Amino acid sequence: MNSNRYYRESLETMDRGSLDDLIDERIHHTVTYANEHSPFYRKWFKTHRIDPDTIRSHDDLLSLPMITGADIRAHQPPNMEEFGFKSTSWEKIFTIHETSGTSGVPKSYFLTWDDWKRFAEKYARIFVSQGIGPGDRVIVCASYGMNVGANTMTLAARNIGFTIIPTGKCTFPLRVITNYRPTGIVGSVFKFLRLAEKMKAEGIRPEDSGIKRLIIGGEAYAEESKAYLTELWGCDVFNTYGSTEGTMCGQCSARQGLHVPEDLVHMDIYDDQMKDFVNDGECGRIVLTTLLPEGESCGTILINYDTEDTTVVTSRDTCACGRTHMKIYSPQREAETFWVQGTPLNRVDIERGVFQRENMEYLSGEYEAFLYSGGDDEKTVMRVSMEAKDPKPSETDLITETFLKSFFAAKPGMFQHYKDGTLSVTFNITPPGGLELSTLPGRPKRLVDRR
Repeated sequence: MNSNRYYRESLETMDRGSLDDLIDERIHHTVTYANEHSPFYRKWFKTHRIDPDTIRSHDDLLSLPMITGADIRAHQPPNMEEFGFKSTSWEKIFTIHETSGTSGVPKSYFLTWDDWKRFAEKYARIFVSQGIGPGDRVIVCASYGMNVGANTMTLAARNIGFTIIPTGKCTFPLRVITNYRPTGIVGSVFKFLRLAEKMKAEGIRPEDSGIKRLIIGGEAYAEESKAYLTELWGCDVFNTYGSTEGTMCGQCSARQGLHVPEDLVHMDIYDDQMKDFVNDGECGRIVLTTLLPEGESCGTILINYDTEDTTVVTSRDTCACGRTHMKIYSPQREAETFWVQGTPLNRVDIERGVFQRENMEYLSGEYEAFLYSGGDDEKTVMRVSMEAKDPKPSETDLITETFLKSFFAAKPGMFQHYKDGTLSVTFNITPPGGLELSTLPGRPKRLVDRR
């Protein structure tokens, strides 16, 4: 159990004025470094007639164009002979990574040892803010490999002094729980649900296992699913948000949003047209800029990088935990958002309806949803399939009514489409293993647009 409140107190509790000054200083240094070391940015500044020396503050970033994943792919093999975003010499590259290849071509990403130390510090701050420290034993169910998350958490554990159990997945034998008595697990909502069911089938009550905290990583989720996990496991549940690009934000013990390590990564929230900042409290797209301390190297500098994720800045005030770094709402993936008659629909909106507490008496939590054309362009059919533990026809009406009540309470715009007939909702309650995603390899898509 960790008695320290902070990993690096002087930075995590820095007053807002000093923190903003440090951010501006590092923005200027990062832009200078990019011009000197990144082939892409050196050409980019010239093409857009930007004098790097004039970029000296957060507000100056607004004058710079956006960078997207498509730009990274366009400036690496096979599209180009060299890696345009590689921002240092090969002699300084410690590891090479690839991000998600959902478009068919993964993005290459390079890390120096300085990058690794900064990434590990971000996770170390998160872990300490969640009460993890020497004496804790944490199972990491995230994959070890070309993604940086699991390896970075392991390095952070070394810096803090707690023990990592690197299973890489949640299908480990239950002796890992009974023999090593872990105090925490890093995984996803559905990994935790399946692990709990596996344990109960073997006569192990999750709430009696000694697990003190679950840390959700790698996906957005509904607060209802988090509340159910809290009840199921009888422990605290925290959220993190990370990426190969270096975000690494996390909930602290106050659990009132995810802290952004503002001295190491700059996060702006832009409108959906990517033309201007949005105000705090308004939803927008996350745009990242690497913040490089003077004297350190970086393998891949990113300036004004569109993550294609959305969030809301919830507060820049001092948190109850004492940290001054801003907090954001749990980000959602833009790729998991679809539009129905002008109203956005995200996977999390479906999950919220599934995980209503009344439903969880009957459901396993597994679900999938599909959007279909309803005969013409003006109509949409949404089919929601939910897996029941022991499906009974008598339970169907209660499950579907509970879903609809919650869903439309959170999405009133959808209710208007439902009333006027441009949206219809159908349900399919399946036995265990009855969902389409049960037969598909890899990470399932839980909301699919088939219109």
